[in-house]
This record gives sequence, structure tokens and C-alpha cells, in this order.
Amino acid sequence: MGAIPAQRESVGPGSGGCGETPASFGPSMPPLHHTASPPDPVPSPLPAAPQDVCLRASLCGGPLAPGAARGLVRAALTEWGGRELRGGGPRQVDDTLAVVSELVTNAVIHAGTDIELACRLDTVTGDLYVEVSDQHPSRALREGPADDTPEYGRGLRMVAALSLEWGVTYRRGGKTVWARLPAEEIEPSDDPRGPGLAVLLAPEPRRGDGDRDWLGRGALTFLAEASDLLAGQLDEDLVAALTGQLLVPRLADWCAIWLEDEAMGRGWGGDTAPGARLARVWHGSEERIEELRRALEKEPPLGGTGALAGALPGGPEPYPWPGQSLGEPGVQGTQGTALAYPLVAAGRPLGTLVIGRCGTPRFPEEVVGLVEDLGRRVALAIGAARQYARQATISAVLQRGLLPGAVAEIPGVRSALVYEPCDKGGPSGDFYDLFPAGDGRWCFAVGDVQGKGPEAAVVIGLARPWLRLLAREGYRVADVLDRLNQLLLDDATEAADAAARALAGPVAPFDGPQTRFLSLLYGELTPFDGGVRCTLASAGHPLPLLLGPDGSVRTAAVPQTLLGVVEDETYTSETFALRPGDTLLCVTDGVTERRSGSRQFDDGDGLATALSGCAGLSAELIAERIRRLVHDFGGGLPEDDLALLVLQAE
Repeated sequence: MGAIPAQRESVGPGSGGCGETPASFGPSMPPLHHTASPPDPVPSPLPAAPQDVCLRASLCGGPLAPGAARGLVRAALTEWGGRELRGGGPRQVDDTLAVVSELVTNAVIHAGTDIELACRLDTVTGDLYVEVSDQHPSRALREGPADDTPEYGRGLRMVAALSLEWGVTYRRGGKTVWARLPAEEIEPSDDPRGPGLAVLLAPEPRRGDGDRDWLGRGALTFLAEASDLLAGQLDEDLVAALTGQLLVPRLADWCAIWLEDEAMGRGWGGDTAPGARLARVWHGSEERIEELRRALEKEPPLGGTGALAGALPGGPEPYPWPGQSLGEPGVQGTQGTALAYPLVAAGRPLGTLVIGRCGTPRFPEEVVGLVEDLGRRVALAIGAARQYARQATISAVLQRGLLPGAVAEIPGVRSALVYEPCDKGGPSGDFYDLFPAGDGRWCFAVGDVQGKGPEAAVVIGLARPWLRLLAREGYRVADVLDRLNQLLLDDATEAADAAARALAGPVAPFDGPQTRFLSLLYGELTPFDGGVRCTLASAGHPLPLLLGPDGSVRTAAVPQTLLGVVEDETYTSETFALRPGDTLLCVTDGVTERRSGSRQFDDGDGLATALSGCAGLSAELIAERIRRLVHDFGGGLPEDDLALLVLQAE
């Protein structure tokens, strides 16, 4: 089949794309031109010169992408400003960040794939070229008026207003939206871009000169800065609170946000009232907030009986004016207009934003569109916060189920445990266990799984029950490791791995199930008259240390291969006696590999040296001293999970 030439849809005197070779800051960049194979014979009207500088970056197509893109471009412009950026000034920087923010946001919302960002500076003219590529060509951006395509906000109107030229390049497997932003300030009367975003966004003057100034060039960065502010929040109620402060009194006299109850999951136009709660009410006059809240709670905007029953989530709808809550009847300012905006992300209704302005029959269309754009960003932030909350809940449930509720008490043995996961909100990769195995035996385990999060939790969820089952079936220590190694290599783990990855979120292409490695120290204790017999084995784990009453320290096992690496591996065990006063210390690599600059805690037998100084201390004091020494060694919070188990013969 013959080559499919690249198709272009362009606006302005030229068109162009960007080369596909990833790079970072560099002295040159291929011509801004997307082609299918073989290359399009039509030369690009926006060629790159060897002395040009450029930025390239790949971004995950999620709600944090717009903020990350702005940060990268801002950093690049700051660097270039000291050397090559000439004549553009703050306006060019603001315009570039606004265009980058809008194009990346559009790609996130309407394509949902990973994004390629490129920014090039023409060091001769000072013009900046920006392009954003995605992998979803079937959803072409539309350039009609915002009123005809409200779901796109003013995305391409903004690009058209700020750019000398722009276009959309279609290619097999994706599309690219590009724009050229001029270096020099242009008088409005001579500006080929028209009146610019200041005129597009400026509502009717009503709040004085200060507000009028903000609605000029300051409005250019409003959405970009709002996105930065909202994207970093991981609590939906905080997102709602910040939204109120962004809108009032800048664009409205009051606002309210309802959030859908995820458990009920109803959308607009449902047959019954959904589980929406009034999360936030904000008014320019704080003394009116509570009265306004009571009035709004009587008339929720969603559901079959609500104020907007049957409305479609395609744009704002009129909302009944809560006049009685905003002043006495007949008093100026008690009447006005209100609009309700659906908050939708990834096709899922998340809530409703309502804004109101006193003393006017309607909102200016420009403000309606601006708030609609902000609403899209609010919905993305709420969606991200809910995803984080779901993940945190799952992680907490997993964490509770992966660790024993209590450690067993062993006759003639004192035990002490320190367990400190690095990520307090998610499952740790470290685990421990101490349990009775029957016939006068007790077993213990300290392990560390490759990675963290749900995938590590699945491995722990397999390993810990199997350890208990095999121990209680009477298998020897070495045999337990043999069978656990085979379990981790078995195809049955793939289904569990896939389930964990589904909880963690979308996976990258070709990123399928992977073998999970496990380092494990596993042992068996059998009390006898005069001491405790200990049999143990270490599979790729930091070796246990045995402390004598005289302060002598030696290793108590030999190193062996990690579990889940080599099929049919045969493991061996060591047996010795713990006499009264002997102490066995078992740790994870969060202890031995604790860093202070280029040094690790266990360099030069650091752990053995620390343990030798604990002679004569109880198990609890030994555990606490080692923990404190590890913390003090790094001078900051640990960067890895930390677990240690102390077993001391009485």
C-alpha cells in the first residue's frame, strides 16, 4: 500500500508541525513538520535554523499535565531569556504559557493519550513556536465559535487571538496543534490577531479600575495560574474552597459548589435526586454565607426534582435566583442572575458549579465562557482528587490486611518490632510476621518486595498466607522457600498482578505483567531447656546478625538468590542455638542502605558496629536504639520503608 501523505488543516499564512525525535534543550530542532512515511515532499514554511533552541518533553495525559507543561516552558523561557530571547517581554511569555496550557488541557480532555510537547525559539526573529501532539486523531479540534462548541470552551479562539498563525496537522496515528507567537509588542490597531484575549475575556466594567485592569492582560494567565493552584490539591473539598476564592469577587458576587456522591453516581437529568452535597458556598459578604447556604440547600441543581432537571451537561443553564437570602425585598442588589455549570471529567458527572451576580439581568458572554473554561479545570482537579482518595482507601485496606494484627508471644523469647513505611498513605513493600506453627514451633519472616503500592501488596498478599500454610503443614524452612519461589514464578501470579495494575491505573503500551522479586528472611524457633533452637534462611535479604552477651556480633546465615528470579532454585538453611542473652537482629534494606550523602549505614559493617554497642540491653531498647541511629544517620526523613525485628532469648 502506498504512503499516506500528511494532511494539514491550517489557519494563517502557513502551517507546520514538529519533528518527532525526543530531545531536551538543544541547539537545533528538525523542521516543524509532521509527516507520514515517506516524508511529505512539501517543505515546511516554518523551518528551523541550526542556531535555534528548543524544548521537547513527553507528558502523561493526566490532570497534572497542563501544570507540568507550563512549568517546563516557563523554565525554558527563563533560560533562553538570558541568552537568545529578545524583544518579547512579559506579554510573549504570558501568551506562550496561556497557549501551552490551553492546548495541553484540550489534549488531556479530548484525546486522553500521552502528549508530546515542543517549544522552539527562532533566535533570529525572536518568534516562539509551540506544538502539542497526541495519539488520537479521530477527535479533531474544532475551530467554530465557542457558542457552537461549548464543550471546547474558548480553546482555539484563545490560540487564534494570541498567535500570528496556527494550525492542526493530521497524521497517521495522531495529530498536532501548533502555533507561532510573535516576539514584538504590536499595537492593537495593527495587530493581525485582532483585539486579542483581553477583549475576548473582558466583561462589562462594574467593579472599578482595579478590576478593569485585571480583566485586561491579567486575564491571560488567570486560567493557567488557576490550573496550577488546583492541580496540586488532593482533597475535593479544598478544590471547592479554592474555586470559590478564585471566582468571588473577581467574576461573581457569590458561588456554590455541589459535589456528587460517588456511591450514588447519578448524572444530570436523572429520574431521582442524586446524592449531591453542598460542599462550598462563598459570598463577597461573609455575613450572608450561612443564609445563602440554607437557601441553596432547598434547591439543589441536579436530579429529576432539582432546578435543572432534564438539562444536558453541555453548558451552563439558568439557576433560580435566591433573592430572599441576598437582602431585604425591594433593596437594591437583591435581584440578579445565576448560572449553573456541570462539572464533568472523562464523561462522568462530578458536581455542579453555580455563580451569581447581583443587579444585572445576565452575565456577559465572555465571562460565561471564562467560567466554563475554569469549570473544566475544576472538574479535572476534583477527578484527580477522587482518584487519589480511592487509591488511598484501597491502600489503607490493603495495608491492614497485609500485616498481622498482633505478633505471637514465644516462651523464652522476648521480641520487639519496628515498622515504618515510607509512604504513610500506601502499602509498603516491607512486611513481617511472627506466628505459631504448631508442635511447639514458632515461625518468623521479614521480607521486602520489589516496588511499592498495589503491585507489591499483591505479592505480599500471596507470600504471607503461603508462608503460614506451608509452615503449619510441617514443611522445613528450606522447603518453604523452594515452594514460595515457584509460586512467584507461576502463571497464577499474572492474574493477581493484572488486578493490582488495574487498581493502580492505566498501563503503558506493552507494559504487561512482570515477575515480582521478593527478598525474604524466614526462620523457625523451637524452645528447649536452656535456650531456643533457630533454623533460618536468607533469600536475597540483608543477613541477620547474632549479638552475644559479651558484645560479639556475627552473621547468622549465608546469602542466597532472591525469590521469584531463578526457576527450580534449591535453598538451604542454617541451624544454631540462641542461649540466654543472645539476640538475633533481622532488618530490611531500609536499615542497611540508609544514605547520608554517598555513604550507607552498613558501609564498613556499620550495622554490626551499632549492634555491638547494644550488649546488655533488652529487645525493646535494642530495637529503639537501632531505629534512632538509622534516622540520625541520614539527617532527614527515610526514603525507603524500614522494618526490623529483634528476637532475644531469655
